Amino acid sequence: RYSLFYNHLKNIEESEGGLDKFTKSYKTFGVNQLADGGIYCKEWAPGAEAVFLAGDFNGWNPSSHPYKKLEYGKWELFIPPEDGQSPVPHGSKLKVVIRAQNGALLYRISPWARYVVRDEDKVNYDWVHWNPPQSYIHKNPSPKRLKSLRIYESHVGIASPEGKVASYKNFTYNVLPRIKDLGYNCVQLMAIMEHAYYASFGYQVTSFFAASSRYGTPDDLKEMIDVAHSMGITVLLDVVHSHASKNSEDGLNQFDGTDSCFFHSGYRGNHQLWDSRLFDYANWEVLRFLLSNLRMWIEDYRFDGFRFDGVTSMLYHHHGIGTGFSGDYNEYFGLHVDEDALCYLMLANHMINTLHPECITIAEDVSGMPALCRPVAEGGGGFDYRLAMAIPDKWIQIIKELKDEDWNMGNIVHTLTNRRCEEKYIAYAESHDQALVGDKTLAFRLMDAEMYTNMSVLMPLTPVIDRGIQLHKMIRLITHALGGESYLNFMGNEFGHPEWLDFPRIGNNESYHYARRQFNLTEDDLLRYKFLNAFDRDMNKLEERYGWLASPQAYVSEKHESNKVIAFERAGLIFIFNFHPYQSYVDYRVVAFKYKILLDSDAGEYGGHQRLDHSTEYFSEAYPHNYRPNSIMV
Repeated sequence: RYSLFYNHLKNIEESEGGLDKFTKSYKTFGVNQLADGGIYCKEWAPGAEAVFLAGDFNGWNPSSHPYKKLEYGKWELFIPPEDGQSPVPHGSKLKVVIRAQNGALLYRISPWARYVVRDEDKVNYDWVHWNPPQSYIHKNPSPKRLKSLRIYESHVGIASPEGKVASYKNFTYNVLPRIKDLGYNCVQLMAIMEHAYYASFGYQVTSFFAASSRYGTPDDLKEMIDVAHSMGITVLLDVVHSHASKNSEDGLNQFDGTDSCFFHSGYRGNHQLWDSRLFDYANWEVLRFLLSNLRMWIEDYRFDGFRFDGVTSMLYHHHGIGTGFSGDYNEYFGLHVDEDALCYLMLANHMINTLHPECITIAEDVSGMPALCRPVAEGGGGFDYRLAMAIPDKWIQIIKELKDEDWNMGNIVHTLTNRRCEEKYIAYAESHDQALVGDKTLAFRLMDAEMYTNMSVLMPLTPVIDRGIQLHKMIRLITHALGGESYLNFMGNEFGHPEWLDFPRIGNNESYHYARRQFNLTEDDLLRYKFLNAFDRDMNKLEERYGWLASPQAYVSEKHESNKVIAFERAGLIFIFNFHPYQSYVDYRVVAFKYKILLDSDAGEYGGHQRLDHSTEYFSEAYPHNYRPNSIMV
């Protein structure tokens, strides 16, 4: 693998003038404004017989502005300025016109288009030339690389209690302050790369270089990121390089009239489950396109890194379909591994680490590919973090299948600590996957229908709501403290957002009712959501103070099956969890030296029963317990 990576890197140096020049292609491909007012256009369309540019600027004449054919399937066009002004004004609609091998004229959006919009009365997107007289100028530097990542996974469009598509402006001025107050220091943005189908959650990308126009303009997004940086918040982009939408009118599919171009042709170029196209990572121009795409998001928009979606699909020719992973090394090495895709990921991480070492990369891989988060120089994948995807599945399985008295403490601890010690993991109890229609959030699994009737503080605290609120806090804290080197939460789940997430589509009569986040629930003093919200905030603030995510893995001193107690040490703190459904303990001995309560899920401000005295300090005695010389009674 390293040999393949090294050969690619060597070829880039020899034939393209180096990685820096190769990945700057986003400044030359597509339609670009020159300093003298002229326009330079460049495309890669190896299957085309001829290429033209048409649009508002030439009355949509499909043949008046032909491209010149270059080597290796590239085409270029220069349009001189008119009286010192651009011949293609800002806001003009454009299309690349491809004459296919069968003679047909195909009107396409450039793969490098920076801005595409859809009129309300149209199905397809239009390409709009984005060259404002004054682009947004960033005022704030990016935050320094964080030691402890507390990630708030977000979707701009649903970030409002109103039933509509919310905007970048709304996120900037209403949501970012909330994220800051909750103690999260990183926001991970989904569905930013333009996608024609809103209900795809942003995972069917049509225009890779365009920020989604349904939320506002490119400058609105730049302002949003700049304001986040002013708050000390790192901003990550959920990047989709694992596949692309099948759309051809406003997507990459069949751009030059052939089945291949950016993708494998035939069966290999199609994903069976996702109904999407699969990139040909061995193709030189595909590497240029994808690597340049990453660099554009970093340098133009100031993103601080990426969460790579669908990495498991990229890593294997079987794409993980119908395949289980047990951890056997034969599952990770062999002809079933797509070495070209893996090499691309190594190149991407090498490029980011070389040109922008402050940036962070995260792999969404369910397979557990070894060394994915080790440096490329060691033959690893080069990612900084990987998602601990077994953890949310374990919580769902426990809540769904087991009675409270049957919860297995050892199994919980094993799932939370089962990771390679030299690869960093992002722990999470639930993400957007669990919030989607057809699944249930932890809060909804725990409290279900009673969330509609019994979340008011004016109503008696029922056993279902009581159990749900307490377990919601405990599950999140133990995941946060024991499960990894970073923590992630999907927006709204911190306060137990009711119901599910469902985007407008034919199946729900295009309703926005479930495509929103009801942040207002936490602001109502008569609702119990405020307790969960406060606990999540104080949990994050405590981590900010003590830094357990950046500390070595915890030492678990107790996982007692009959008592249902888990105790462990991390970052100089003692974490003690009593998961017993009905048994409390007096004078319970745990390993410790000095003890004072810092965070208590049973506190009144978190909807608990206030059974502990927070003013008391306890000191240890030389009483050996669980292989430690000192212990205390709690």
